[in-house]
Amino acid sequence: MKKLRILALMHNTLVPPEDIAGHDLAEAGWKMEYDVTTNLRALGHEVLNIGVGEDLGLIRKSIEEWKPDVAFNMLEDFHDVGVFDQNIVSYLELLRVPYTGCNPRGLMLARDKGLAKMLLSYHRIPVPEFTVIQVGRAVRRPKRLGFPLIVKSLTKEASQGISQASVVDSEEKLRERVQFIHETVGTDAIVERYVDGREFYIGIVGNQRLQVFPVWELNLSQMEAHWRIATDRVKWNRAYQTRHKIQTHVVKNLEEGLADRIQHLCKRVYMTLSLSGYARIDVRVDAEGKMYVLEANPNPQLAHGEDFADSAEHAGITYHDLLQRIVNLGLSWRPERLG
Repeated sequence: MKKLRILALMHNTLVPPEDIAGHDLAEAGWKMEYDVTTNLRALGHEVLNIGVGEDLGLIRKSIEEWKPDVAFNMLEDFHDVGVFDQNIVSYLELLRVPYTGCNPRGLMLARDKGLAKMLLSYHRIPVPEFTVIQVGRAVRRPKRLGFPLIVKSLTKEASQGISQASVVDSEEKLRERVQFIHETVGTDAIVERYVDGREFYIGIVGNQRLQVFPVWELNLSQMEAHWRIATDRVKWNRAYQTRHKIQTHVVKNLEEGLADRIQHLCKRVYMTLSLSGYARIDVRVDAEGKMYVLEANPNPQLAHGEDFADSAEHAGITYHDLLQRIVNLGLSWRPERLG
């Protein structure tokens, strides 16, 4: 295996310390960045960590001076705007530097949940009925959307802004929650039909040739809450996860053939949204066995021990091998093919 010079791009607040003594790694906000960079070094690669603030010039300077073989992109936004992450990889493409993860077109399509759902619907991929309410616009619920509804940020990821109050069952609560998204989260809101059912995460790696990981379940069956949804606390608060017995694991007790149908559906999502590198597709299946794509997540959480890495390991791919494959996919990606 060729030893590479890898420029690790991360948020300046998430650069891991050189010495982690005294830190609880499981609770550290920079765990993913630490896991990725230390394991890349363990593979024999030379890794330079760059904490990117609001200056693209730092990226260019690092490239000119250090001359990396590839950039490992762990940035999720720029100027705290989620949809700006596409501009980072566009900048890398203009500098002719290979990078890991999703391409700009895929990021643009997937980050806007409304646009993504319109494309998926056009291709007859099932999604919950929805509407988008822009900042400054009055809340008007289409008659086709019956309660309960779930209100989310149109562009924010990682369950940001999602709580039990996100599921609404009246016009008054709908207006209040949309206002919360507009004013507190600061983005347009997407309002969609709440699908009561089991929630699955499906990891995929690849550019043209795809590998789909085993179907992974977010098990909320023991959750003591009115609405069983992936709130911010469900995803990131370990004490809350323990208290409510929230688990993620390879799927169990599915009707015959359903796992294969879910995986096939997610491959269609990946290709429809022009994704590349690696992604996670979120799906719900209701009591009647109907599948609904909730969203596509390019460049998902990559920490060791999290869902994506765990599902890869269940497919026989070690964490080292997963990172190396992501690097190799970045090196083989050709932006000009989308031209």
